[in-house]
Amino acid sequence: MNARERNDLILSWLSLSVAFALILSDGLFNFTSFIMAFPIAAVGVGTAFVFHEMAHRNVARKFGFYSEYRAWQTGLIFAILFGLAGIPFAMPGATYILGTPNRKQNGIISIAGAVTNIILGVIFSVLLLLNLGNWLNIIFFYGAYINFILAIFNMLPVWLLDGKKVLAWNAGAWAIVFFTAIIGWFVIPIPA
Repeated sequence: MNARERNDLILSWLSLSVAFALILSDGLFNFTSFIMAFPIAAVGVGTAFVFHEMAHRNVARKFGFYSEYRAWQTGLIFAILFGLAGIPFAMPGATYILGTPNRKQNGIISIAGAVTNIILGVIFSVLLLLNLGNWLNIIFFYGAYINFILAIFNMLPVWLLDGKKVLAWNAGAWAIVFFTAIIGWFVIPIPA
């Protein structure tokens, strides 16, 4: 990973963590609530976003394409502004691929992010079942929640989202991943 990609990932992760902490807390003006929500958002967003983008990048590289994550600074600013309004919005950037993958390669590269989010959502859900304490349970709950939501959102078969590319490649694979993410989201254990 080069310095620019690392810096873009860190900037995106921190910006999204602030945006989601604003949503989870009583807002920026309740500093104590925001400070308590920030690590929860940072873990949930950090795993969901960073691992999602790295999955795209690494699968693209397995196919022999150079790929790298780039932040979209306007999207990051909007994420924070929407967070202030209590609205989740995340278009932090994208993993760019040098070259033109064929339909199958593009589908596999695109599905990798959502599959990673589902795996992380399941891991957080299992950790939540272990009931390791209130604070950890809250982190695990939001880790599962954010990962499943990101998988669902990215599998929507519209616009530039991954779901459109996956559906163009393989409708069965798209359906399995999309509906698995929805089921995962519905069965997340609620912390006691």
